[in-house]
Amino acid sequence: MTGAEIVLEALQREGVDIIFGYPGGANLPIYQQLPKYPKLRHVLVRHEQGATHMADGYARACGKPGVVFATSGPGALNTITGLATAYMDSVPMVAITGQQNTTLVGRDAFQESDVIGCSMPVTKHNYMLTRVEDIARVIHEAFYVATTGRPGPVLIDICKDAGSARRPTRCPGRSGR
Repeated sequence: MTGAEIVLEALQREGVDIIFGYPGGANLPIYQQLPKYPKLRHVLVRHEQGATHMADGYARACGKPGVVFATSGPGALNTITGLATAYMDSVPMVAITGQQNTTLVGRDAFQESDVIGCSMPVTKHNYMLTRVEDIARVIHEAFYVATTGRPGPVLIDICKDAGSARRPTRCPGRSGR
């Protein structure tokens, strides 16, 4: 499975039925796999801020965490106001943003922004994923964090190469390799 498929499979396992989002270069690997998961309904928005407010409203109405997809750079930063609203009102939400390839992070690459630094004040927790092996665990953990204790938003920033990569398989008969 690719990282993108793992994201969608993990969301399905968390009981997600609707995602609000906007595609862009850094999260295209996820969007390309979305048709394979018909149980996940996607609402295409015109702006990422609108997606976070929709996810907030969904969570308030349904009692389940709202889920948002946004791309890197300005797209990810457009989620901040909606994350702040959810944080202030204790609304569970999981925002999944795309990020540049791992080797380009911190180098002022096209559409790169420090979404982790910007979102820290308005999220319960956030993650930057650089390895495909961490995706399933982190998504499960993010839903746990978003819904336990005082509910609130969690942001997961996934590097494009992690979303495109295939999970390494272990050699039969060799443990740990």
